[in-house]
Amino acid sequence: MNAPLGWTQLRHRPLRLLVALAGIGFAVLLIMMQLGFRAALFDSAVRIHERLEYDIALFSPDSVFIVRPQTFSIRRLYQALGDVEVADVTPVHIFPAVYKNPWTGQRRSINTLGFDTNGAWLNTPGIDAVQPLLTRQDAVAIDLSSRPEFAPPDRTLAEALAESGTLTTEVNDREIDIVGGFRMGTSFGIDGSLVTSVENWLRLFPDRGREDIQLGLLKLAPGADADVTRDRLREALPKDVLVMTRADFIARETAYWNSATPIGYIFAFGAIMGLLVGAIIVYQILFADVSEHLPEYGTLRAIGYSSSFVSGIVLQQAGILAVLGFVPGIAAAAWLYGKAAAATSLPLVVTPERAGLVFAMTLGMCAFSAWLAVRRVRRLDPADVF
Repeated sequence: MNAPLGWTQLRHRPLRLLVALAGIGFAVLLIMMQLGFRAALFDSAVRIHERLEYDIALFSPDSVFIVRPQTFSIRRLYQALGDVEVADVTPVHIFPAVYKNPWTGQRRSINTLGFDTNGAWLNTPGIDAVQPLLTRQDAVAIDLSSRPEFAPPDRTLAEALAESGTLTTEVNDREIDIVGGFRMGTSFGIDGSLVTSVENWLRLFPDRGREDIQLGLLKLAPGADADVTRDRLREALPKDVLVMTRADFIARETAYWNSATPIGYIFAFGAIMGLLVGAIIVYQILFADVSEHLPEYGTLRAIGYSSSFVSGIVLQQAGILAVLGFVPGIAAAAWLYGKAAAATSLPLVVTPERAGLVFAMTLGMCAFSAWLAVRRVRRLDPADVF
């Protein structure tokens, strides 16, 4: 079987082909990294929202995002408990504290959650084993997926806890015991996390009262409609609290990072720039190939082949370049995802959906470049060539 004419022309100039594949691969890598970091931004930003057990959340409308929430009265929580469909409620206290690394002495901000340790309000790996220990005075659990700055220089937090069982350090200048660990992960706004009981949390923040909370969680009776109950509570409660379902809460946090901060825009802009870079490289390669083979294209037109047939050769080249350039680009992205995930604890993985999207973008990029390059072929008059 004869090789496609487009492939024959491409491999005739192996150096040019390698340059084209390198350019497309780099564009694929750039797009994948930007989209990957953008997805990691959104996925990591809602880790707390997803790990907490609730059907409806109460949140202050003055809060920008969950890392630094504003307070509202705990009375709103118990007012919500009066609804016929609300089965249980609990307050959650959230605010950054200052953590002293017990090995290096360095101090860093760490997100700190205080919740009801007698109920099942937090669902994350390792929490069930450590939760009973948090009732002790000044006992906390640390996220073992926190950034390395919270760990000893020569080993991980998990290894350090396994060796000693309990670690003693300071949080907000108060001596505390780290009695265990759990797994939740970091985000662009959270480098590490501690969880403890409400009583211990209030000891860490003595200027904050029990009556002022940052988050209220509601569990509904089996079979209750969360949307209907949310709407009813919005009518019943004062406007100093937001009433949101889990989906509403996650969407609000995602919208903040996507629109209220430049980070989401920057990653989207980077992906677009990668697409443009790839399109320019492919166009230059294809245009140079078209210019070099104008006599051959003129001959094909002279012996009766249509303009569409000749243009199809260039489009065929674009498709081949897209496929061959995509493979090394996606492989390099997968490798860099692994390195970045290990360094940052962000959820960076090559998903089939993202790979499919980037492949479609690569095909579109190459097809657009081919459309630009092929205009010269469409206007080709064999008499002008000869």
